[in-house]
Amino acid sequence: MKLKLPASWQAVVGDELDQPYFKDLQAFLTKERAEHTVYPPQGEEFSALALTPYDDVKVLLLGQDPYHDEGQAHGLAFSVRPGVKPPPSLKNIFKELKSDLGCTVPNNGYLEPWAKQGVLLLNTALTVRAHEANSHRNKGWEKFTDAIFRKTSERPDPVVFVLWGGNAQKKASLFDTDRHTIIQSAHPSPLSAKSGFFGSKPFSAINAALRRHGKSEIDWQLPDL
Repeated sequence: MKLKLPASWQAVVGDELDQPYFKDLQAFLTKERAEHTVYPPQGEEFSALALTPYDDVKVLLLGQDPYHDEGQAHGLAFSVRPGVKPPPSLKNIFKELKSDLGCTVPNNGYLEPWAKQGVLLLNTALTVRAHEANSHRNKGWEKFTDAIFRKTSERPDPVVFVLWGGNAQKKASLFDTDRHTIIQSAHPSPLSAKSGFFGSKPFSAINAALRRHGKSEIDWQLPDL
């Protein structure tokens, strides 16, 4: 099955899908899906792009690798489907959200309401083999998502780029810091949350930046489902 970009992104990065590296990636994914379980399910690789069209991006929150346990990944960084227990990083995000803005912790980890408000929840790799973290790293996804990051930075409209952890922060050079706002801290994973994620107040900082940009704030409160 050939990967197909949502229309708004096709106009921006559609040429990438014709590049040799992406054709190699496509062949790799076809083989992987034939021989292994791969997450997210086929057809959900570009869910983040479908939910947040190019012209609607207000915030770009970089993730790294999709969740690799059963039923978790559905194409949005850090998010899980309704009914799936939030993984530790997401639990820490909710703790910081409560501390920062007083939001109540929802009974789910489904971040689609954020995506629909203009928060592009994009991992740097968009697939992973089941139960094998980073197994699709350096297969071509990073080149593709770097193109998305660059094109988003090229927009005249200011964007808030949120970089949690060292891997995300390595992407900072792709963004025009004169026009856009960069918010950085430690990653929310249990390994690093206590060393700089907790207390970083990213959500209030994002909304303050959006106000400076003349844009509406994100309503970070997720509904119970």
